[in-house]
Amino acid sequence: MIIDFNTMEATTFPNFKGGEKELYAKMFWDGTNRIMKGVLCPGASIGEHLHDTNSEILFVLKGEGTIIDDGVRSQIKEGQCAYCPKGHSHSLLNTGDEDLVFFAAVPNQ
Repeated sequence: MIIDFNTMEATTFPNFKGGEKELYAKMFWDGTNRIMKGVLCPGASIGEHLHDTNSEILFVLKGEGTIIDDGVRSQIKEGQCAYCPKGHSHSLLNTGDEDLVFFAAVPNQ
């Protein structure tokens, strides 16, 4: 199956998961798995949230930011991947000067 993010409409999510500003995302969901391409403008964030029933894989395509895993802050940049295992929490903040573009997969929602 090909998922073509180039042909999808973006959805705006204000204060996603309690974060700052907006998340712009193109999402595929088959009822079980969620796959998305997201954009956070400078200063925007995804609020901290718990993955109690699933995990998440996040890969930065462009830009840089801060990932918070279980309260621990780390810098993340283009070409790096963050993994949030089941039972853990995380957050993503765009602390850079340009859009933070990322790909995320959340299996078994």
